[in-house]
Amino acid sequence: MPGGDPHGVSNPVEKLRFDPPDPPFHVVLVEPEIPQNTGSIGRLCAATGSHLHLVGRLGFDISEKAVRRAGMDYWRSLPVTSHADIASCLETIRPPSLLLLSSKAGRSYLEAPWAAGSALVFGSESTGLADEILEAHPGSVFGIPTVSGIRSLNLASAASVVLYEALRRTGSFEAPYSG
Repeated sequence: MPGGDPHGVSNPVEKLRFDPPDPPFHVVLVEPEIPQNTGSIGRLCAATGSHLHLVGRLGFDISEKAVRRAGMDYWRSLPVTSHADIASCLETIRPPSLLLLSSKAGRSYLEAPWAAGSALVFGSESTGLADEILEAHPGSVFGIPTVSGIRSLNLASAASVVLYEALRRTGSFEAPYSG
């Protein structure tokens, strides 16, 4: 194809971009255990202009030395806040809506009340969100449907699915541009 790429790529140097919502989404991980998942979610947050919140006991080290050794060059540009517990996290954020993601949900994440600045809360890889958290906010519990026999998605995959749907639903992708 003269003057163009037969696959529709106009310039391989440019990347598809969007302007993140203001206020940003808050991705909240309650007691994450696997550093690779948190690293992937951190990169997801950096790529979407979202804020990462780490709640409670972590199953790994996030010191500057550990982050540097892991090659997470984006970590410095990522807003990350640590909180002792979920109550102090939510008090700090004061989100317009709260979405607790759980495999124990009766409603799909597609039914969630999407709003820029919302808190998207995920539990640990092995136990998910504690029943006390789910019971304290029964109208805010949503899940990602899976086929029978599959317990749930990987934490990083679940965060990606939900955050990109939140961005889509709040209009962040209405005017993407190359840059």
